Amino acid sequence: FQTFINYNVKLFIELEGIMAEAIGKAGKRGKKKRELTAEQKDELREAFDLFDSDKDGVIDYHELKVAMKALGFDAKKAEVLKLMKDYDRDGSGNMFWEDFFDIMKSKMLERNPEEEIKKAFSLFDDEGTGKITLRNLRRVARELGENMTEEELRAMIDEFDTSGTGEIDLNRFTSIMIGDH
Repeated sequence: FQTFINYNVKLFIELEGIMAEAIGKAGKRGKKKRELTAEQKDELREAFDLFDSDKDGVIDYHELKVAMKALGFDAKKAEVLKLMKDYDRDGSGNMFWEDFFDIMKSKMLERNPEEEIKKAFSLFDDEGTGKITLRNLRRVARELGENMTEEELRAMIDEFDTSGTGEIDLNRFTSIMIGDH
């Protein structure tokens, strides 16, 4: 679960560039095929390597299911079994890196960036108040193992708090994530 949180917060923070690209290309769908960023490709490789627990260059059903969950995809048993059946090249019950990459690339490109930002916001706003407070930021930093001072956390809130409330709402968070700050 901690790996899931770490990966998703990292992913959501990196959505800033993805969101800007997605918004800039709105209305141009179909004209140019979207691709993963170098960072996203690296994250997929890291996830594969992390969940290839026996380091044999392939992942089995259980490793695939955990990797997909860690990458933020709600992988149902039937879906994972179908993927394993469809991509098991040699009948060993395993999946190679290239197949994992193709599957996860498609899944990542199908994501709705606005929904991903809302999910990221909810990771911070655990009380459902519609605001990210200093307390929320402190909790997330602690969960991620970030050793940040109260002053550093306050500076982060202050930098993006344009209303002077000491809080960041979903609209402001979205602006931050798409780079409009």
